[in-house]
Amino acid sequence: MEASRYKNILSRGGLLGAILLLSGCESALLDPKGIVGIQEKELIITALLLMLIVVIPVILMTVYFSYKYRSTNTDEKYDPEWAHSTKIEIVVWTVPIIIIVILGLITWRTTHELEQSKPLVSDVKPMTIEVVSLDWKWLFIYPEQHIASVNYVAFPKDVPVKFKVTSDNIMNSFFIPRLGSQIYAMPGMMTSVHLMANEANDYKGISASYSGGGFSGMKFTAHVTETRDEFNQWVQSVKDKHDALVMTDFDGYRQLAKPSENVPVTYYSSVPEHLFSDVVKQYKGSLNSSDEGMSEGHHMDMAKHERVGN
Repeated sequence: MEASRYKNILSRGGLLGAILLLSGCESALLDPKGIVGIQEKELIITALLLMLIVVIPVILMTVYFSYKYRSTNTDEKYDPEWAHSTKIEIVVWTVPIIIIVILGLITWRTTHELEQSKPLVSDVKPMTIEVVSLDWKWLFIYPEQHIASVNYVAFPKDVPVKFKVTSDNIMNSFFIPRLGSQIYAMPGMMTSVHLMANEANDYKGISASYSGGGFSGMKFTAHVTETRDEFNQWVQSVKDKHDALVMTDFDGYRQLAKPSENVPVTYYSSVPEHLFSDVVKQYKGSLNSSDEGMSEGHHMDMAKHERVGN
């Protein structure tokens, strides 16, 4: 009866372990496709191996001591007055301290190397994409190409991309797991993250912070093209799309910003100049509240609202 009980426990434990291992087969963090993600993966594995230096011996000693000093083993010496061993104290304190110091140094160095706002080292000319977190969708603005898209972003592989990120009204988190670090999107502020993809493919993008009822559908596709020419062709196709929308002023943006859930991919063949800057500066007290860079259209829009308020 006792043996059968332990057999059931072991079988269930093995099944649980298999499920956990299989669930990690498609882990985005352990299968990165970008230079930043690869370095983050190396940091995770290095930290895990260092911690296992302590964890594995502790597990083995726990099993060994439990067996050796079991109540039925009467051959072992019984010493109820034992309380201290200098050798054991040296081992259990020195080894973890050394590992913590090494792990701390590695983490400190890598954290500074992978700081999100730090441009990536590359001989290729970088590009900029502006990202606005909305309820509950993502707006991507291409300032150089003068187009925009909702819940879909495209850029070439092996090209450093600077994502300038903000939020329309609530803090959120911009994250493409296979490419690298997430960055917070906050209203009245601009944050930035530099990423670069090593393989052409479609990657899932998500919101990594809960932001309300439509949060579960706040996903987007990051399409990485094989070449910059292919990306330019995509840009031209957006401009030529018959069903592409045109955003002429800030009022058009405000219509888009209204809460909506599970929004399909949408393209804008034209957007106002400095739209991203206007979104950041739309609230009083923003950290970018100076008039520099604010578009003339937004100045007029603000003046119109002031007249209405008066």
